[in-house]
Amino acid sequence: MAETLPKLASPLVPLLPRLELDPPAASAIAGAQTAAEGIAKLEAAGLRNEAARLAAHALPKREAVWWGCMCARAIPDPGLPPADAEALLAAEAWVRRPGDDALRRAAMEAAQRTGFRTPEAWAAVGAFWSGGSMAPLGQPAVPPPEHLTGVAVSGGVVLAAVRLRPERAQDRLARFLAAARDIAAGGAGRLPPEEG
Repeated sequence: MAETLPKLASPLVPLLPRLELDPPAASAIAGAQTAAEGIAKLEAAGLRNEAARLAAHALPKREAVWWGCMCARAIPDPGLPPADAEALLAAEAWVRRPGDDALRRAAMEAAQRTGFRTPEAWAAVGAFWSGGSMAPLGQPAVPPPEHLTGVAVSGGVVLAAVRLRPERAQDRLARFLAAARDIAAGGAGRLPPEEG
C-alpha cells in the first residue's frame, strides 16, 4: 500500500503520540508500519474518526490543508458566513503557493475574521501553522510545533463530517478518507458536493 500511497508512507510510530488513541483504536492499528496501513486498519475497525485524525497528521502539510479544503467543499453550507468562505479561499491560495509567507499569514488573518467554528476556518489555520513563524512580522520567530497543522485539519474534517446533517458523519468520513487516499496517490482529492 505504501507504494500506491506515497504521501501516506511515513512511519506510523512517530505519529502515535499526536493521536492520543484510546485502547480499542490502539489495538486496531497493532502491527501497522506505515500511516497508510494504520488508516486502513482503523477504517476496517469502524474507527473512521481516528482514521481521519491519522490522515490529517500523516499527509504532508500542504496536502493535509488541501484535504481539509476538499472536505469543507464536499459539505456545502448555504448559510456559510462570507468570512468563512474567504478563509477557505485563503487556505487554497496558500496550497497553490506554499512557499509564499504572505499567503500563509493571509490565511490566518482570514481565519481570525471567523468564529473558528467551520472547517473552512480550520483549513486556513492549518495553512498558517504549516511553518514559518507564528509571531507577528518583525518579531523574533516562533515556529509552530510540528503537529499543529494536523490538529487544525483533523478538527476541520470532523466539523465537515457533522455539518448540517450529523447523522451522515460516518458515510461522509468514508468519502473523506477516499479523498485522502487519492491525494496521497498524487490526485486532487476532489469530492462532489453533497446534495440535500
